[in-house]
Amino acid sequence: MNESFKNDGSLETPIDWIPGMRNIRLKDIPSFIQTTDPDDILLNYLKDEAENSLKASAIILNTFDALEHEVVQAIESIFPQIYTTGPLSLLGQGNTASPLSSFRPSLWQEDTQCLQWLDKQKPNSVVYVNYGCVTLMSDQHLKEFAWGLANSKQPFLWVVRPDVVMGDSAIMPKEFLEEIKDRGLLTSWCPQDQVLSHRSVAVFLTHCGWSSTLESICEGVPVICWPFFAEQQTNCRYACTEWGIGVEASHDVKRDEIEALVKEMLEGDKGKNTRKQALEWKGKAEAAIEIGGSSYNNFDRFITEVLHNRAAKEQR
Repeated sequence: MNESFKNDGSLETPIDWIPGMRNIRLKDIPSFIQTTDPDDILLNYLKDEAENSLKASAIILNTFDALEHEVVQAIESIFPQIYTTGPLSLLGQGNTASPLSSFRPSLWQEDTQCLQWLDKQKPNSVVYVNYGCVTLMSDQHLKEFAWGLANSKQPFLWVVRPDVVMGDSAIMPKEFLEEIKDRGLLTSWCPQDQVLSHRSVAVFLTHCGWSSTLESICEGVPVICWPFFAEQQTNCRYACTEWGIGVEASHDVKRDEIEALVKEMLEGDKGKNTRKQALEWKGKAEAAIEIGGSSYNNFDRFITEVLHNRAAKEQR
């Protein structure tokens, strides 16, 4: 997608022809297909993969029916062999005897000392900031986030990967570190599921990757969204409009905006409403994976179907 296409207002164009998806704009569809070039390599690759998936015997989705019921119904009308079994992170919590129960999926070494720091903070007071394992930003945007957080005067835990800045190392200004020394903690990575479930965490400033989005829903934590690429724009739109659990920061983010969003989410009416909605979605996620819940039943149905097909093949 060329820069003129980004800046001419076309991204605000409403899209009303995608089955199961309402109230979205061109900017809300995955960035990889935001193009007007029919010969775009990535666009055609993803088109081919989507068509190939319909040749599978079944499709498993890490979501739950209540969260995306309209989209799920639209897919089922095309491909009935669909199993919504998420959130998988919750579904697996009941099997503590499994040798995989101690498995940590992180791509980076986790700093568990941040949990001790969280223990010292007041309940529902901390802004947790993490842009995921691949998001990149400019040095200027890093500084805007830094000073926005500092100027909010709120405690925060910020995961700053060494490679988060494009083509350079993430280096914080000395004056910033002095400003936040009594109320901010920087780390290179953390056990995100444990952080989001901590009583002191009030809001999650996130890139809106699907895993992070689901984890925030599972723990009832509202979000400040700064999507970077891929499906993150879509997740952001749903979080802010359909599910009511978040607010969106501008792509060209400024410190005043971050300061205002943090204060609003922690102290304002918007924050109260999003926290209420987030807790409601947490309850729905937990209900989905309980015995008799939609995801529990779908997973059971999937296993039954696999065993049935296996038995049928062995008889042939």
